[in-house]
Amino acid sequence: MPDTPAPDAPAAATHITVRPWIDPVVDDDGFDPRSRYVELFWLGVLGPTATWLVRRLVAGLEQSPHGYELDLDATARAMGLSYSAGRSSPFSKALQRCVMFGLAHPVDSGLAVRRRVPPISLRHLQRMPESLQAAHHDWQCTAIGLDELTRAHQLATTMLDLGDDTSVIEHHLVALGVRDAVAAQAADNAYRLTQTN
Repeated sequence: MPDTPAPDAPAAATHITVRPWIDPVVDDDGFDPRSRYVELFWLGVLGPTATWLVRRLVAGLEQSPHGYELDLDATARAMGLSYSAGRSSPFSKALQRCVMFGLAHPVDSGLAVRRRVPPISLRHLQRMPESLQAAHHDWQCTAIGLDELTRAHQLATTMLDLGDDTSVIEHHLVALGVRDAVAAQAADNAYRLTQTN
């Protein structure tokens, strides 16, 4: 894989501007960065630090949909890392990985960040252990029945009504026995409802 250059702004600045990366295809069909899909299939590609970083960046965009200023040092310390200007710190490497794997790209004085994570590419999928490849195949081939989705959606909206955060609904549904793909769809529908209200 060619090494994609990391943005210069995060390496040289103490603050950057984070903006949403508008991509209608991924925004419609992608996955929430906090989803089980990302935990199962993207974590091994991105690495844990970059995965957590994407989650934090997207959470910031939920609070400030048009963009916000990110204090790199404070964010790194909140994640248990140190920050130093340059590309060698673990935090800077996580930013670089977000860019390298197409979840962010450099813009003036900062980064544009995807709000949704695209499906894992075939190239990355083929490098995964066979058990994960099989799990991904099962995920893609899961036929979701209307009754099953309706039940999961009712559970998800009840959780929202009770004050559960949208970031944990999918995990709660799975804990209640809802299949992964169904839980992901119901949680995504519930999340989208909160965005339209």
